[in-house]
Amino acid sequence: MEVIRAKRAGACYGVQRALDMAAEVIEAGGRAYTLGPLIHNPQVVDELAARGAAAVASVEDIPAAARADAAAADEAPAVVIRSHGVTPEVLAAVEERGFSVVDATCPHVSRAQAAAAELAREGCRVVVLGEAGHPEVEGLTAWARQAGGKVDVVAGPGEIPAGLYDPVGVVAQTTQRKENLEAVVAALREQGLDPIVKNTICSATRQRQEAAADLASAVDAMVVIGGRNSSNTTRLAEVCALTCPRTFHIESVDELDATAFAGCRRIGVTAGASTPENQIASVEAFLKTL
Repeated sequence: MEVIRAKRAGACYGVQRALDMAAEVIEAGGRAYTLGPLIHNPQVVDELAARGAAAVASVEDIPAAARADAAAADEAPAVVIRSHGVTPEVLAAVEERGFSVVDATCPHVSRAQAAAAELAREGCRVVVLGEAGHPEVEGLTAWARQAGGKVDVVAGPGEIPAGLYDPVGVVAQTTQRKENLEAVVAALREQGLDPIVKNTICSATRQRQEAAADLASAVDAMVVIGGRNSSNTTRLAEVCALTCPRTFHIESVDELDATAFAGCRRIGVTAGASTPENQIASVEAFLKTL
């Protein structure tokens, strides 16, 4: 059986940057907390917690003793801002409480936040293409609203509200598919609107999707590795399933069942932008034993 890895797969620049920044804090010996999971990979988040960087849901969830140290400015713990970014209100709350801020927001996400705010300042009704409730989308929405804009979050063209009028601006969650962005823009134009479009889809996301699609069309089965809470990994699985019905989205090698690959001669492997090399390698090693 031949096992082929997609030409583009695994941890992207923004994820690796966030991991490196968190590691620097841990190695310096200080206490650290991440607001939410640093990246959408449960195994990596567990490893970070074991090394001393625990994930908390909010600033208020940081232990009282750590908050007291921050108030006294005595070796204040570091709060690492996750790669998906946070709302301006959350960032202000961290700073107000005196914590040391390590901003690991992915630069592509920061660019999308700035684009959303810019559209709002220009007087646009801002349409955010993305998954409602996703931390990155919540951040994009909040930055636009802070700049005075009204915001609609849509998952696709079917969710565009009626009655919109120009000026309308569009910004996308960085892990969206370009086809979905194009469909939303086309639907807005069908309503007679002339949207101002900020294509904030990350180049790493596009590259991984294109490489995964190419490979999926040439293999008998695809294995997509990454957190189920990872938007970009979910998109990869969707892209692969379009041309390779036998597509499996897994978080770890333990989920693989050898019988699922009966009759396969070629198996493709890809991984989300939050998936480290060791997780990909372990899956490849298992598949090569079949």
